[in-house]
Amino acid sequence: MSDGRDRDTGGRARNARPRDALGRPLAYGAVGEERAPEGIVRPPGRALDEAQELLDAGRPFHAHEVLEDAWKSAVEEERRLWRGLAQLAVGLTHAARGNGRGAATLLERGAGNVAPYAATPPHGIDVAGLQAWARRLAGDAARGRDLDVRPPRLRG
Repeated sequence: MSDGRDRDTGGRARNARPRDALGRPLAYGAVGEERAPEGIVRPPGRALDEAQELLDAGRPFHAHEVLEDAWKSAVEEERRLWRGLAQLAVGLTHAARGNGRGAATLLERGAGNVAPYAATPPHGIDVAGLQAWARRLAGDAARGRDLDVRPPRLRG
């Protein structure tokens, strides 16, 4: 018996609906943005490069998917860092969608998760720059200001 949800071959729920550049679901049959494949294990440098390309192309939701894969496959000591990076991309997604409250929440959470890596940032990640960017954008979002949704640089 089907529950009407999209499922992958393993029976896990997957939303197969096409999505726009900001990850919003479109109607079935609509032409959407190509999605980043899920569950891909990438070396950290490649994950950062792909995520940056997606951010620069105005596709922060899709960058989040790449960063989420990195989070799930990261060594234990770096999982919080990658989770924070994914949260920053989702925060930018919310900002671009006009959801200031969601943006502020995710940006602050992401900044907090990357903070412990500021003293010795792995993989050339600009932790200090990302924190400053996220907290500035979160503050603007919380105050209801117009949001500058230009993407940050992940590496210094």
